[in-house]
Amino acid sequence: MIDLSDDKSRLQVGRVHGWLAGSYWSPGIERSVVERAIAGSHCLGAYDGDVQVGFARAITDHATFAWIADVWVDDAVRGQGLGRRMVGWFVDHPEFAGIRRIGLVTADAHGVYAALGFHAPLRPDRYMERLDPAAAALLRAAS
Repeated sequence: MIDLSDDKSRLQVGRVHGWLAGSYWSPGIERSVVERAIAGSHCLGAYDGDVQVGFARAITDHATFAWIADVWVDDAVRGQGLGRRMVGWFVDHPEFAGIRRIGLVTADAHGVYAALGFHAPLRPDRYMERLDPAAAALLRAAS
């Protein structure tokens, strides 16, 4: 049984960094940036015994808004519903009860998150973003 925990002291930061540095959304991310992201987020680890097999984090005020990011499931346990389970943990957790908007971005897991009530923005014309030039270049190159 894979155990979920939001105890940051259990996170295997080197493993998380390796996953994110190899992801399509943050290729080559520096470990120091991952450490800062963890420090400023409500993090969740998934563990098979003592081995971390998943990670997700929420950037939130725990009152009105949360952004779920960096959902990662290790190859060894993919296809078992762990990504949905981790995002569902945030959706169902008492500290997130009553939050008016929870957002996330995905390139390939829309069906996974739709089962938890996520959908395309109702008013996409109101959404804006400001990208760091390096992030914008990465996104343009991936398009």
